[in-house]
Amino acid sequence: MNEKVILILPDGMRPDSLDGIPFAKKFMSKSSYSMKAKTVMPSVTLPCHMSLFHSVDPQRHGIVTNIHTPQVRPIDGLCEQLKKANKKCAFFYDWEQLRDLARPGSLVYSNYICGDSYTYSHAKEVLTKNMIEYARQSLVDFIFLYIGHPDEVGHQHGWMSKEYMESVASSWKCIEDIMDSLSDEYTVIVTTDHGGHDQTHGTEMDEDMLIPVIFNGPKFKKNHQLDNISIKDIAPTITKLLGCEAAPEWEGVSIL
Repeated sequence: MNEKVILILPDGMRPDSLDGIPFAKKFMSKSSYSMKAKTVMPSVTLPCHMSLFHSVDPQRHGIVTNIHTPQVRPIDGLCEQLKKANKKCAFFYDWEQLRDLARPGSLVYSNYICGDSYTYSHAKEVLTKNMIEYARQSLVDFIFLYIGHPDEVGHQHGWMSKEYMESVASSWKCIEDIMDSLSDEYTVIVTTDHGGHDQTHGTEMDEDMLIPVIFNGPKFKKNHQLDNISIKDIAPTITKLLGCEAAPEWEGVSIL
């Protein structure tokens, strides 16, 4: 059976926001995980995503705000490396700027739901349903699902507010639906891009920099805490899972 990987990323999901979510605790008990993994500076959505997919700091890939600019010295990202190995990738997301995480031609399928047509709360439900239906067809090797709702609520109401906690809990309900719907052929990775404090993020405070990273699949020990994990380690781990090479410029390392 070929290995397949799903990466699920609720934006702005602080590690301590998982406390009190029963399925999150159940999922972690069957996974290898870190609640003290580190993202990059600036702890802002697009720079952090670029570092996740390209395994280098923002100072190397050049994206330091939520505005994408072409890389001066281009680095192949996760999707480009997988395509070189004849692996197929698909994206499901509701924040348009993430289209630049993968170069044209490196995805076989992309499902973007515009925020002007859907609220982020509704978009995550639709994207989850669409992703489950697509994954059941076993058409691709790697799927990325982005959920923008917690970050939106954090900016509106504040991180760790009642509304924010509800958005994290409902995001985990989407993850639970995915786990209940898919076969065991998938390794599922749940993480985030950054945390947050008050109604913002982007600083070097632990509230902004510490993120959860959870690896669930046959290659990972159950209920095992990981140390010294970086957001830059996720792409090398995925390529290793799928039997592919990491790009030579990548700074992160596979945890396998």
